[in-house]
Amino acid sequence: MTDQYKRILVLATPLIISNLTVPLLGAVDTAVMGHLPDPAYIGGVAVGSTIFSFLFWGFGFLKMGTVGFTAQSFGAENKDEQQASLLRPLVLSIMLGCLLILFQAPLLKLCVDLIDGSEQVRTLSLDYSYIRIWSAPVTLANYAVIGWLIGKGEPRLTFLLQVLINTVNILLDLLFVIELGWGVEGVALATVIAEAVGLIAGIWFILKRSHFLEQKIKWGNVLEASHIRSLFTVNRDIFIRTLCLIFSFAYFTRVGANLGDSTLAANAILMQFMYFSAYGLDGFAHAAEITTGYAKGKKDNTEFRNVVKASSFMALLTSVVFSLIFYLSGSMIIGLFTDINSVKEIAHNYLPWVILMPMISVTSFQLDGIFIGTTQTKELRNAMIQCLIIFLGSCWIFVPLWGNHGLWFSMSIYMAARGLTLLRYYPALARSIG
Repeated sequence: MTDQYKRILVLATPLIISNLTVPLLGAVDTAVMGHLPDPAYIGGVAVGSTIFSFLFWGFGFLKMGTVGFTAQSFGAENKDEQQASLLRPLVLSIMLGCLLILFQAPLLKLCVDLIDGSEQVRTLSLDYSYIRIWSAPVTLANYAVIGWLIGKGEPRLTFLLQVLINTVNILLDLLFVIELGWGVEGVALATVIAEAVGLIAGIWFILKRSHFLEQKIKWGNVLEASHIRSLFTVNRDIFIRTLCLIFSFAYFTRVGANLGDSTLAANAILMQFMYFSAYGLDGFAHAAEITTGYAKGKKDNTEFRNVVKASSFMALLTSVVFSLIFYLSGSMIIGLFTDINSVKEIAHNYLPWVILMPMISVTSFQLDGIFIGTTQTKELRNAMIQCLIIFLGSCWIFVPLWGNHGLWFSMSIYMAARGLTLLRYYPALARSIG
């Protein structure tokens, strides 16, 4: 078992660090807006970011499905499938990204109308969105590239790529917003440029560091009908699961928007705490994806159970660490995000919810990784549909009673339900390996 813990730690550590650069980017976006004079700026970026979470993470299967198929192809030592597991989602991602650009006008207006908010927030979010949409093809292609690198078990390359994308984004944020005063448009343009830089670097990593072209690409295998059907079956289930997930966060933002611009801004700041813990815990979930996918490819049940135990135990310890950090430094962190007193006061009132959230949600992240790595996506889909119903029902009951506390209580119920619903399916999954 000791070897399994070491293996998980070697895989998870660079993935955790690289994952944490993603919410760090969101934190910088929020912080540069939070030091402008009106909370509507934070709200505008929060709504715009939610829109693209919905649009882009709706296609998160391009990453998650790629991880599972890639890990299994390397576990089975199938070189043809190792190439094809990248090329299939890469072509699909570029096509989907171009479609998003083509239909941007009605799509973005619909999204802003659904989330709602004040007129100023709506205007700022559209200003952001009409620039950010141009990153669609490269952002989705990056999902496929990062998914392939994770599935191959290349945490260092994944780390370098994520750090590059988010470092470029953060530096351009500071240049465009603080130095040049471009506001929400500068935040959006920074993201577009950073994603393009990331795709170029990701393809270079793969071509130079992973022996991707050491044998000729067999396009017949890449485009083989049964493999395409498997890709779409897995991706369909993950797509539905991801839509439910992002809809829940979009609904959370919508309800917060109806409680006022200051509450919307405070919730946007508190969500950064959640994103930090989620992306950190996702490092162990990604490690679980890689190792359980390998175990399934090798049909080794003992290895499967060992890596599940090791990754889950280490994730649980990490969740406690996140909660302690938020408890000890939460007030200071809120102050870094904004100097608007009304927003800071509201954020402090609801801080206890995000202190508890890492320990509430850790089970859901781990089981997500296990089910994605073994491509058992039907169960992921069904569990998330159940959780969305639970979340909406909780909001309808508790928000009218307790306002924003009811909204955060509903989010806590939702995150706990994500773990409990998947836990019901786990015993059957564990028996099926081997």
